[in-house]
Amino acid sequence: MKIAVLSCLVAAVYCAPQFQRPNLPNRDFIAILSDERQDQGDGSFTYVFESENGIRESRVGSVGSKGQSNMQGTYLFPLPDGTFAEVRYVADEFGFRAESPLIPTPHPLPAHAVEQIRVAEEQRRRGIQF
Repeated sequence: MKIAVLSCLVAAVYCAPQFQRPNLPNRDFIAILSDERQDQGDGSFTYVFESENGIRESRVGSVGSKGQSNMQGTYLFPLPDGTFAEVRYVADEFGFRAESPLIPTPHPLPAHAVEQIRVAEEQRRRGIQF
């Protein structure tokens, strides 16, 4: 009985998924090249970060109209093909808005849908209700 249990444990360990490490230099960490932070104490700040694998971020914050922190900045990270993805963003009282060629966008509306929206807006303007 003990041999059967031991055999099952050995088989489970042997069949466990084998994880591959990313292609990094012969060490278990990625060096941080720069990490600069400045806090003005009133809710405004600046932040710049860069690591040796190409990840970079810069962010500027300021006090918003409702006491929140408004932020804007960019971040870059390497893609598998060797190029870099860049995302620019703004976060404020109107929400988070990001811009990047990598962010999918909806398909444009077909012409008949645009026409229907135009007609509906015209009807609303004239006071027509359904």
